[in-house]
Amino acid sequence: MAKKETPTEKEIKVVNIVVSTSLEHDIPLEKMAATLSNTEYNPEQFPGLIIRIKDPKTSALIFSSGKVVCTGARSMEKVHESIKQIIKSLEKINVKITIKPDIKIQNIVASGSVGMDLNLNVLAMKLPNTEYEPEQFPGLVYKLKEANATFLLFSNGKIVCTGTKSEAEAHKALDMLVEKLKEVKKK
Repeated sequence: MAKKETPTEKEIKVVNIVVSTSLEHDIPLEKMAATLSNTEYNPEQFPGLIIRIKDPKTSALIFSSGKVVCTGARSMEKVHESIKQIIKSLEKINVKITIKPDIKIQNIVASGSVGMDLNLNVLAMKLPNTEYEPEQFPGLVYKLKEANATFLLFSNGKIVCTGTKSEAEAHKALDMLVEKLKEVKKK
């Protein structure tokens, strides 16, 4: 008996949050790299130190000015945990951070599905602001300017959304995308 294909609902979930903050304190990167095992620092190649945090699984770039860019968290709760871990690591080298860092979301990456198969060739012709070169990459890039979002669309309906600054914005962008896809299907 053939298995009936049930239409999947559209869905999207955050897979990566990129944030920036300032610890408002000079950071001795060489001392940090020499003391902490979970760091990489090669100032000839890049001025920032990379710190990898095991739990939550995130990475951060730390600059001598105290600026920090953290990536890899899937929720703001995990972002805050990561920043706390960094501050704890700094205490090991006698750098005391006394402020509560002001964390700014730079980008959210979310992935999910639109709940339908997509004909990328048709979408490339009918949607504005697309890039599609199937010989190079199997996904179509669609810039949805009204939502400040960029989508990667795949023929099986899977999507990746980037450019939003909150989970709510990612959901709103997905709703807008599905509306655009329905409009194209009607044409």
